[in-house]
Amino acid sequence: MEQRHRVTDVELMTALAHPLRGELLRHLLAHGPRTASECAEAVGSTASNCSWHLRQLAKFGLVEPVDGADGRQRPWRATIVGLELGELAQDDTMRTAQLAVLGAALRQDQQLTQRFLDHADELPPAWREAGALDNYALKVTPEELTALAARIDALLRPYVTTVRDDAPAEARTVHAAFRAFLWLNR
Repeated sequence: MEQRHRVTDVELMTALAHPLRGELLRHLLAHGPRTASECAEAVGSTASNCSWHLRQLAKFGLVEPVDGADGRQRPWRATIVGLELGELAQDDTMRTAQLAVLGAALRQDQQLTQRFLDHADELPPAWREAGALDNYALKVTPEELTALAARIDALLRPYVTTVRDDAPAEARTVHAAFRAFLWLNR
């Protein structure tokens, strides 16, 4: 199974720290090829702005244009299955860029969660009941947490939209986020 793209270049990390670029990449990863206009509608921007940022992502090899169905449209697709930022870097510049990327992803996670809650009553009961918003306080060692995160990744990986090719026709894209870190009191 394909692995996520490991980001080790500070220039790429800085490019990904732009909130719209990260959101565009995550949108293409979640939903497959889309035109700049379709992306703009999904992320709340303009087609020309999305097109420019998609071209910036293409410079790093993260997205590429593909042939459209009618020859006039120009969809873009992600060329990776996901990103891996690695552990927080010792280098201040890289760490600052990593934190910016993670902050933008967290904001989008919060937006998607709030959107789900705002529209839960409009969803079919099966989808409303299938969702999970769980929190746990775990007592683990760093080694156990590392192993747990790897097991969760292995469990979820076969369902990732960019690698799953056997999804039933009724399958839909679902947002799943996992965060686990040391509980810090104020």
